[in-house]
Amino acid sequence: MEVVEVYYDGQCPLCMREIRFLRTLDRRGRIRFTDLTASEFASASTGFSHDELMATIRGRLLPSGEPIEGVEVFRRLYAAVGFSPLVAITRLPGLRELLDVGYRAFARNRLRLTGRCEPDGICRAEDVRSVAS
Repeated sequence: MEVVEVYYDGQCPLCMREIRFLRTLDRRGRIRFTDLTASEFASASTGFSHDELMATIRGRLLPSGEPIEGVEVFRRLYAAVGFSPLVAITRLPGLRELLDVGYRAFARNRLRLTGRCEPDGICRAEDVRSVAS
């Protein structure tokens, strides 16, 4: 059985809404949810830096360990919870590229869109693990 591990930002309100929704749908345990902001999380174990993980959604397929990123992570997550027919539509030419472009635009502006920027316009996602240590 293939499992999808998703690395998510536990401090992102929009991201957490999506994760909670997926948790309720994951009745067969096909998703491993890994919070990048958890004190026990070590980005080195993923092969990506903390900044790379915060820049775009990433995941991996288990047990192979194959990395996935961007919209493909969402496709795999939703297929894992039984939405394969809808996922197939997102792979159609034209729609696939549109979704990829849309997600990249969202990822670049995620902190601003989720209210995580300072009044001076500086946006940063703190590595709370280093703050907590």
